[in-house]
Amino acid sequence: MTGTFLNIATVIVGGLIGLTFGARIPEKLKATVVAAMGLFTAAIGLQMFIGAENPLIVLGALLIGTLLGEWMGIEDGLQNFGKFLEQRFSKGDDDGSNKFVRGFLTASLLFCVGPMTILGSIQDGLTGDYSLLAVKSVLDGFAAMAFASTLGTGVMFSVIVILVYQGGISLLAAQLDALVTPSMMNELTATGGVILLGLALSSLLEIKKIRVGNMLPALAVAPLIVWVIGLF
Repeated sequence: MTGTFLNIATVIVGGLIGLTFGARIPEKLKATVVAAMGLFTAAIGLQMFIGAENPLIVLGALLIGTLLGEWMGIEDGLQNFGKFLEQRFSKGDDDGSNKFVRGFLTASLLFCVGPMTILGSIQDGLTGDYSLLAVKSVLDGFAAMAFASTLGTGVMFSVIVILVYQGGISLLAAQLDALVTPSMMNELTATGGVILLGLALSSLLEIKKIRVGNMLPALAVAPLIVWVIGLF
């Protein structure tokens, strides 16, 4: 759990810096920074997908995972949770827009989807070595700084999701390590790459609205499909 707490600390510090100095940054510069982060996120997503051993497994995982996510209403749940936090801790924007929820959703997905989160959490939970999560923490801190300057306090509340998701993986690391094979991890990583690409297109570049949150179950479906195929 050490790496998770370090990650939370860097996100909070980065968010505070972004909030403190964000008003001094021109709006055009903020928009360009977010666009740059969007392009970088899309590139990382594509890089992760390239490692897929069987793209059809990724496709199947996304289809099944999205159906499950829509049925469970994950995206709506995250939005409602964000709105609840906004009502408690944040005032509405002057222009009536809801940047708090957007910041919360974007940061939560970006900070929790990716190979570093899973591999780093497993390594931290099993051996106490949080070197991978330390690298991730630095990246997340800079991302939080950029996002908070544009999307506001919602970015900082993503630490709740980080604690539950990333910390939960660390606590279950022994069981996960015994079950997840390299092939499962490859397809899981590739699936996460597609989700990151969707996040970049939807929330960061704002090219097309995609309910990316409802795709998260695909991360569990991908290794399950690999396991089922391995039975035959």
